[in-house]
Amino acid sequence: MNHNKYIERNPKIMLGKPVIKGTRITVELIMRKMADGYNIEELLKDYPHLSTEQIKASLAYAADVIANEEVHETI
Repeated sequence: MNHNKYIERNPKIMLGKPVIKGTRITVELIMRKMADGYNIEELLKDYPHLSTEQIKASLAYAADVIANEEVHETI
């Protein structure tokens, strides 16, 4: 999924954290809610102005960040 259509980073919005475009809902919030057991349907109920695609884009963005992080081996 191309998350660039749905996710943006702007230093003037939420201190530059990645958010769903047009909102102040951070990717971090979506990830934390899902870690607490929420599913997409529950998120849509709590945030009816969001779409399934926006939530999936948040997940894709988070996965890409993790996939591209540098791992430093400690000894």
